[in-house]
Amino acid sequence: MNLFTDGFDQAIDLLISGNTSVYSAISTTITVSSWSLMISLLIGLPLGFALGYYSFPGKSIVRTLVDTLLALPTVVIGLIAYTMLSQAGPLGEYNLLFSQEAIIIGQIVLGLPIIIALTATQVESVDKRLYSSLKGLGAHSFQILTATLIEARFGIMTAAMTAYGRIITEIGISMMVGGNIKYHTRTVTTAIALETGKGEFVTGIALGLVLFAVALIVNIALSMLKRSWTQ
Repeated sequence: MNLFTDGFDQAIDLLISGNTSVYSAISTTITVSSWSLMISLLIGLPLGFALGYYSFPGKSIVRTLVDTLLALPTVVIGLIAYTMLSQAGPLGEYNLLFSQEAIIIGQIVLGLPIIIALTATQVESVDKRLYSSLKGLGAHSFQILTATLIEARFGIMTAAMTAYGRIITEIGISMMVGGNIKYHTRTVTTAIALETGKGEFVTGIALGLVLFAVALIVNIALSMLKRSWTQ
């Protein structure tokens, strides 16, 4: 119990003292995870709508593939991203390895299946009379997409929260393609792994509490936004 309480006290001390390495890890974590989520939403929402709305040959295969990717371990995604971004890989010329951009790319691969799968499920659950009404009014594809996403906004918010929770807590991708470089690509999760590996369990617990606080703040903000939409 002392280990946990000491970790909590040290977490408060680290935040109050303005520890640069801690705040750098927090800043990096929020930056890469936020960019990853936003890009995943921009790509995943239209794809999820298409998967849930349209019928096409091989749809069941695509859906199965997307659902399978939901369970893909982060270390495997990190390995694939490392292979693609290394000097011997197809994207090696861009020198993205061990950068925040590399982490963002890997985290997009992690978050995208979540957004696509959950959005498709929400689109399929929307009252079919909405589509009939929109088509009767002469709406084109983009208008149907917009109206459907608005109708399914609460489910999409849940998808975004789920994806963000998975992204912000991953470690395999950040470690493999980010390199855990201090003040550059070190995130809270990789810092926890480093500190506990050195035997600094109290510091690891402190950073874990910080990560929990960040995730809690984000979820509270999203919940407040969801509540404001219902009023």
